[in-house]
Amino acid sequence: MVELRVPTTDPIVQRQVEAGQVRDDFTIDQCWDEYTDEEHAMWRKLYDRQTGMLGNRAVKEFYDGLDALGLDNSKIPDFREVNPKLEALTGWKLVTVPGLIPDEPFFTHLANRRFPVGRFIRKPHEIDYLQEPDIFHDVFGHAPLLGLPVFGDYMAAYGRGGLRALKFDTLENITRLYWYTVEFGLIKQDDALKIYGAGIVSSFSESVFSLEARSPNRIGFDIERIMRAQYRYDDFQQTYFVINSFEQLLNDTANQDFAPIYERIKGQADIPARATAEGDDVIHKGTQEYADAGGRWENAPQV
Repeated sequence: MVELRVPTTDPIVQRQVEAGQVRDDFTIDQCWDEYTDEEHAMWRKLYDRQTGMLGNRAVKEFYDGLDALGLDNSKIPDFREVNPKLEALTGWKLVTVPGLIPDEPFFTHLANRRFPVGRFIRKPHEIDYLQEPDIFHDVFGHAPLLGLPVFGDYMAAYGRGGLRALKFDTLENITRLYWYTVEFGLIKQDDALKIYGAGIVSSFSESVFSLEARSPNRIGFDIERIMRAQYRYDDFQQTYFVINSFEQLLNDTANQDFAPIYERIKGQADIPARATAEGDDVIHKGTQEYADAGGRWENAPQV
């Protein structure tokens, strides 16, 4: 039986795990017909709250993706309906997994244009923070940009790079790249900073904090710098990295041999999450007052 990294509270997932129905690639059936009215209501609440707050804070392509995939507030998305639209755009599809899965199958899915999605949706007491990504984060946050060809190409290239990183024993470095781009990336668009990272765009509070707070650093995109940067997994980020375009993100990564980078940074000290470093393109030097005040655990002001 598959042992989950985080115990599931989803009875449909648990049933499939206990019955040995998890496939070799760690996928399971979505069993969409078994979502409860309460679970669909949570999707509606999250969708309405997030779209109502985002306004023009997210990158234009995110909203285009919502429309193209037919994602709305009516119900938890049924992958049988979403995947034909997504595959027609970029060849990607969503696959259901029981929770956080091991690195090798995760990278393999990405390399083959399959995005792993947790089946469960958060409970009311988890509406603002939960341990692992749920279907709202995974679908609302990630799926819209998977319909954008240049970003879809980046994600597939990242999967291939992740598989190589396992051989180089540089998993932490490649994880940081995912964290600071796919999850918590910002982009310059129309003379303003916009959100494209799924971890921000699906977060009610961090969507505002990442763009408007004086506390975090905002630094121009640099692969080598990012691969040395520590990050926060339990709170708002202390530093965000800013790309100029999705084309830059793809060109600087897919056409890059990471082996020399891994060799150069080997043995170099990590850069703390709050720090700026020599050579940084500092767009905004943060005060770090939110983190210094204790962050979410001390209800620090989101400044």
